[in-house]
Amino acid sequence: MEKLYPRAAVRLAAYAELLATQGTLRGLIGPREVPRLWDRHLLNCAVLERLIPEDSTVADVGTGAGLPGIVLALVRPDLQVALVEPLLRRTTFLQEAVDVLGLENATVVRSRAEDLPPASYDVVTSRAVAPLGKLAKWCLPLCAEGGLMLAMKGSSAEEELEASERELASLGAEVWHIHQLGADELAQPTTVVSIVAGRAAGGSRHGRRGR
Repeated sequence: MEKLYPRAAVRLAAYAELLATQGTLRGLIGPREVPRLWDRHLLNCAVLERLIPEDSTVADVGTGAGLPGIVLALVRPDLQVALVEPLLRRTTFLQEAVDVLGLENATVVRSRAEDLPPASYDVVTSRAVAPLGKLAKWCLPLCAEGGLMLAMKGSSAEEELEASERELASLGAEVWHIHQLGADELAQPTTVVSIVAGRAAGGSRHGRRGR
């Protein structure tokens, strides 16, 4: 992590400590995840920044304990990150983390995605929140025209994409891709589905897939 993100290393370590202690105590992180916090969670989330344009506004929907939102805010000071989470116990932890880490470019937003103003963000991220079709209904409306929805997914990414292509087109999606990030640095690369938002839902645009 120090080699990849040297400027953020100290605060990333502080965040890892928060997750391992308060995050575990409050049930936000399972005890079994503590030994693999860096590889499976922090580094896994950090490489997502490679897909985010400079100076973007980002909404991390269903951020939970702040993954990937807090990590993105730490490694990319140029971003403005909204940590979107409806549950009070999670937003309480998130606010404490933002304060402890001195994150001036992250804001905790207690809300459901569907209650946020539409077309408000350049990029909308998510990690292990819901199946892709349902996730797109929540996230794509929040993207500005030409904005990006970035969904961190596991081995089911290809199947989920195939199952939701018609739904994505109906939501105005223009282009979608599957990315494998960190193949040279991580034990297991991060799989991300990126979707470019169109102008409005219900358009007749044809999406195309790639890697």
